[in-house]
Amino acid sequence: MQGTPPPRQILSEPSKVAAKYGDGPEVWSQIPNQGQIPTQGQYQIPIQPGMAMGYFPTTNATMALVLSVLGIVGCSICTAIPGLIMANTALQTTKSMPGHPDEGTAKAAQVVAWVSIGLALLGLLFYGGMFVVLAVSGEL
Repeated sequence: MQGTPPPRQILSEPSKVAAKYGDGPEVWSQIPNQGQIPTQGQYQIPIQPGMAMGYFPTTNATMALVLSVLGIVGCSICTAIPGLIMANTALQTTKSMPGHPDEGTAKAAQVVAWVSIGLALLGLLFYGGMFVVLAVSGEL
């Protein structure tokens, strides 16, 4: 039959938490501020000492990603290597601050820069091989 809830299961033994700490009104009455409306700052999540809430240092992760993508598009190693250096610097900053919003961008910039450098090296090997083949065949 559709729309009816499943039957309630009756547990023969208490849960691990209830067995350890107890259960019932005597336990729940020990909770501070039971039945009171919490004040404004009462339920804030604590953060590491010295950190302001929502503050993260700025990074150049976006610029590193732009330079890395330009390395693939046509500028090759001329922009991929600076993009890789900037991505590594941004990753050092983001790894020191857990939850930093630029961590994914910096990692993407690093990956794209390495792919761009790899493609440039493959292109150099290809043209070098073609030069050797033409030199050996005597057509150069």
